[in-house]
Amino acid sequence: MAHIVVAVLLVAVVLAGCELHSKQRAQEAIDDASISAAVQAKLTADRSSNFALVSVDSDRGIVHLTGVVASAEQRKHAEELSRQVKGVTHVENSLRIQHSNTTRRFGE
Repeated sequence: MAHIVVAVLLVAVVLAGCELHSKQRAQEAIDDASISAAVQAKLTADRSSNFALVSVDSDRGIVHLTGVVASAEQRKHAEELSRQVKGVTHVENSLRIQHSNTTRRFGE
């Protein structure tokens, strides 16, 4: 009988631990969504740069920036703005610099 009680208690502890882990991961997902939205809002609100082609993703406070910007300065500025958001622990900046395709004809 004692073995059954111990087994039941052990199962209860394991299930409680799983439930706690699930709630914790759900909270992390909410936090990540909030961080991503806050970073995207901060980039969108910046009038000095055009961050329309920048995507933001977040996982456990690590923000990943992808997309295209016009210059190295904009790339750096996007990273700096991202770091200002509460909850951001690290920024992985994978932004590419889009060079304009303007060609000049000889003599112009």
